[in-house]
Amino acid sequence: MQQQLRNYYEILGLSRDASGEEIKKTFRRLARQYHPDVNPGDKIAEEKFKDINEAYDILSDENKRADYDKLLFGKPKRRFERPRVGFNRNSNGSSSNSRQAFETWKIRDFSPGTTKTAKVVSPPLRRDVEARLTLPLEKAYRGGRERIRLEDGRSLEVDMPPGIMNGQKIRLKGQGINGGDLYLKITVARHPFFEVQGSDIYCQIPVTPSEAIVGGAVEVPTIDGLVKMIVPKGVRAGQRLRLANKGYPDGQGSRGDQLVEIQIVIPPEPSEQELELYKQLRQVEKFNPRRNSIA
Repeated sequence: MQQQLRNYYEILGLSRDASGEEIKKTFRRLARQYHPDVNPGDKIAEEKFKDINEAYDILSDENKRADYDKLLFGKPKRRFERPRVGFNRNSNGSSSNSRQAFETWKIRDFSPGTTKTAKVVSPPLRRDVEARLTLPLEKAYRGGRERIRLEDGRSLEVDMPPGIMNGQKIRLKGQGINGGDLYLKITVARHPFFEVQGSDIYCQIPVTPSEAIVGGAVEVPTIDGLVKMIVPKGVRAGQRLRLANKGYPDGQGSRGDQLVEIQIVIPPEPSEQELELYKQLRQVEKFNPRRNSIA
């Protein structure tokens, strides 16, 4: 994934020749102006604040700034100054032979025995880095674009693939240090209703006593939305029903199932009519759940 090079000088409103002190003062002023606490709910100010931090992280560090300037402005031209060579007038009033003087300079400069020290600058070492990102279950399932902020202040927009598993790592090529790679380790946040078990998704659904006895269709949430599930008559509390292919992607082109555990819940405040019907039912029912427990 390639990232377009941004002009951090323009973001801070500074010239290329700005000093370190000017960069620091400008950053502090802009950070106070666009801080999220000063602009609650303002998305434009929030993005501006992120950009300011990203720019300051690079320009406030001399090494990072030097590398960045080379990328943005190109390698600065080196000026070569020819050493000054003295000329004496000869008896005829003409100057000494300039070619001879220049040859003498060359011999003195490069002849054996002359010590020259050359500083060899090694290219910066590439280094891979790892960052952590927590995603809600729905986002991990659907994927899509996600804006992340790294510990070094950079802000990236990442296209997340669908069906990300907890603990999975995503490689962002060239986004590490000095051209290394960035590895995002994904944590899928716990969901209040769903629980991912491998490629299956587990949940609990409450039903009324009458629904458990008579059976019928009930609505069940899935990560794709609501679906209707047929509850068989006489279903028991704790019994698990299976919604095929409504689980989580397994990474091989298939999906697991959704396991729905039945919870039988009595009404907390039954109406007078409901109480009357329960009384009539009690008069005619023959089932005794305590029969085997009575000595």
